[in-house]
Amino acid sequence: MRFRTLLLASVCVLAASAAQARTLKLSHQWPQGDGRDAGARLFIQEVQKQDPSFKFRVYPGASLISNPLKQIDALADGSIDLSIFPLIYAVGKAPEFSVTILPGAISGVRDAMRFKGTDYEKRLQDVARKQGFHILTWWWTEGGIADTARPITTPDSVKGLKFRGADRTIDTMLKTAGASVFSMPSTELYNAMQTGVLDGLMTSYETFMSMRLYEQTKYATLGGDYTIFVVFQPLVISTKAWDGLSDEQKRVFEQAAEATLPSFNKEQDRIKHDTVKKFESAGVRVHAMTQDEYKSWLELAHRTAWPEYAAISPEAKGLLESVEALSK
Repeated sequence: MRFRTLLLASVCVLAASAAQARTLKLSHQWPQGDGRDAGARLFIQEVQKQDPSFKFRVYPGASLISNPLKQIDALADGSIDLSIFPLIYAVGKAPEFSVTILPGAISGVRDAMRFKGTDYEKRLQDVARKQGFHILTWWWTEGGIADTARPITTPDSVKGLKFRGADRTIDTMLKTAGASVFSMPSTELYNAMQTGVLDGLMTSYETFMSMRLYEQTKYATLGGDYTIFVVFQPLVISTKAWDGLSDEQKRVFEQAAEATLPSFNKEQDRIKHDTVKKFESAGVRVHAMTQDEYKSWLELAHRTAWPEYAAISPEAKGLLESVEALSK
């Protein structure tokens, strides 16, 4: 009996050690050195400060999963533990995620901080959980417009152009304004611009830089105080991995996620400035969106994208109501 008790105790110790030694796999599409990659590595450092037993393996630049959209499935089945991606990549499974890029809903990185810890975040977390992952960080990024045809100012300036808007809500605006729209992940944008599949696109400042899109464009609407492109690109964790953590370990992960926010937001200010300078130095004609131009896009969004989004589901309607309540 004593031998059996000792044997069981040994097995339990070995199992606990194996669990502690498990390496969490973090996959994303961004090149090493991109602000989102840097944010993930800072998160890891913060976790390991509090609990050195956690080990991580980072796979940047789509080195583990070549199609970024497949990361959602990999999180759901537990074949990866963490990832960074725009939640709009998951709209095929949960169209409610379009609220995280809905034009005019959130006007910028600083504005997004008002939504943290609110009913909006809770509702978003509920949608994420149904898709097999839990949102860790509150990383929002701003962006703009670039193209090869002409300066993009008001909505009528995109008429007749082939555009990538990044989400159905933006696509609705673009189509109403007379553009043709195409859907593709960020990893395909450079080639699409180079080959003429696209005339123009909307994306984040981080992606403009990391994908070197200044090499394939002639005009850009960037910088300034106004933009219609603001997108949520958080670090997320598989619910299988999240549910496997103890309450204390979850607290460690949440504190680490919070610790990344000041530097991540500061990086967004820097990358915005650097993107404008990089485009200008590449000979791209850069225009800062004016307040009147912004208002014309916002009016179009409220007339087209917002009601279309609200009609998706009761969850979408609730999320939009949360946005509107915080905007009053």
